[in-house]
Amino acid sequence: MAANIFKGAEYLISAASCSDVFTPEDFTDEQRQIGDTTEQFVLNEVVPLRERIEHHDLPLTVELMRKCGELGLLMIDAPEEYGGLELDKATSMLAAEKLSQAGSFSVTYSAHTGIGTLPLVYYGTKEQKEKYLSRIISGEWIAAYCLTEPGSGSDALAAAATATLSADGTHYLLNGTKQFITNGGIANLFTVFAKIDKQHFTAFLVERNTEGLSVGLEENKMGVRGSSTTQIILDNAMVPVENLLGEIGKGHKIAFNVLNVGRFKLGAAVTGAAKVTLATGIKYANERKAFGVTIGTFGAIREKIADTTAAIFASESVVYRLAGLIDDRLATIPKDTPNYYEVYQQGIEEYSVECAIIKVFCSEVLADAVDAVVQIHGGYGFIQEYAAEGYYRDERINRIWEGTNEINRLLIPGIILKRAMKGDIPLQKEAMKAFESLMSPSFDELDDSVPFAAEKALVANLKQAFLVVAGTAVQKFMNTIKDEQEILLAVADVAINIFAIESAVLRAGKILPKLSEGKKASVSAAVKVFTFNAAETAATAARRAAYYIEEGDNLTMLLAGIRRFTKYDATGLLKAKRQLAAAAIEAERYIF
Repeated sequence: MAANIFKGAEYLISAASCSDVFTPEDFTDEQRQIGDTTEQFVLNEVVPLRERIEHHDLPLTVELMRKCGELGLLMIDAPEEYGGLELDKATSMLAAEKLSQAGSFSVTYSAHTGIGTLPLVYYGTKEQKEKYLSRIISGEWIAAYCLTEPGSGSDALAAAATATLSADGTHYLLNGTKQFITNGGIANLFTVFAKIDKQHFTAFLVERNTEGLSVGLEENKMGVRGSSTTQIILDNAMVPVENLLGEIGKGHKIAFNVLNVGRFKLGAAVTGAAKVTLATGIKYANERKAFGVTIGTFGAIREKIADTTAAIFASESVVYRLAGLIDDRLATIPKDTPNYYEVYQQGIEEYSVECAIIKVFCSEVLADAVDAVVQIHGGYGFIQEYAAEGYYRDERINRIWEGTNEINRLLIPGIILKRAMKGDIPLQKEAMKAFESLMSPSFDELDDSVPFAAEKALVANLKQAFLVVAGTAVQKFMNTIKDEQEILLAVADVAINIFAIESAVLRAGKILPKLSEGKKASVSAAVKVFTFNAAETAATAARRAAYYIEEGDNLTMLLAGIRRFTKYDATGLLKAKRQLAAAAIEAERYIF
């Protein structure tokens, strides 16, 4: 357990230490064994059949899911009481990361184990769990989650599906259409959201053979073609009253709390995909020749490899830092707590800001990685015979599902400001301090004997920049700040990059003493390369927000403060990139 357990979003106003973060280097032997088992299953059982899966061999997908069940890979998050393993979130994320090598099959797996299973785990009654959970975690049944509709995506509460109690009070009659349902064509159990009497947003457990439920045609998709995506059509679907999930009118709690875990798990999955993508790009760079030499010797290619390696190091760092935060928080809840899963969900919801950050940041790291690898392949990156083409198509959906990246960006400052107004985090007090520091320059000098002193100073300053920009926006717009989406998006980018830089720096500081000299050089290089890139992104976002908010003398002062708070001395950046690229090219894989 970490030395300190921080609240959600508290990273913006508090200084964490290396002992406060969980890293991949902290995995236990048991966790590593589960990761290895998952990876071997993917490499031996799934990858050889990937072509059949991509051509929509759904019976094969169902068979592979049953094999997942036999290996225990579907029961990681399920309670022991019902046959599950009830392991920590770090282990769950590691399995999701390893499954990412399975392409479309990983989508089937993630939807089943995440949003498909967790509503039942967290909100199901004892009777519902006894009836369904053993089937779900064994792979006998496949699970799906039905929230989106043709007319409601990001605005989930605008759903038009309805539920009406039958005259005899034994069933609810569900009507409506659910859109883009992952696993729709193979699922046996659906978590369906509908409004009772067109008003009370509620969740229901609906079996596939329910009278009045039908499955639409498979969607023809750009990417992840091997996964099942259909409409679910409800025409007076007769659902027994005992299949109502949770409380009437509280469906939004289920929808949004489960999505927090979905976003988190997506971050782990895309991090694993980025590692595979990078390895593919490096191997090609080591084989392809131009002008008589392999293209991996060219600085233009090496820079892409270095930037991608550094970004994945940060992506991995944020995923497992959050896993540690959540696991430490959940470990404080006694198992005999009467309303255990209600408190458990509150523990996860505490980190809804970080879940949104992970979803946005990690999916965009993968997006940049696949773009770089297609570019490394040149024209061959556009040809289906090469894996890079498939990576490029498959990646695109990650910035849309589990809440678009725009929605998640808006959530980040929105939740932070709500928590500040409730007094959960003293943001206003810290913002006032930041304004004071804006007016009084600091003459502190860095202690070069401290590892990553420049990066730690930058993180502290970036937090000041966030507080100043966000505080200025709130002062100017007050209650209407929620309508200033352009400003909120910019502020979110500052918050995202602070968490990412800090996570990478803290991880590096924690693991450095135990590393060989060569590995130390690679880790230090990754931190420098990533910090420079992320600091530039944060600085641009802060300046953009300033121009949106202020003008005249106030703008000049704000820009001056941003310039000071985002300054980072990246001396040796080119050397760091070359060192990092050389190590990755020699290993032909992600090196950490």
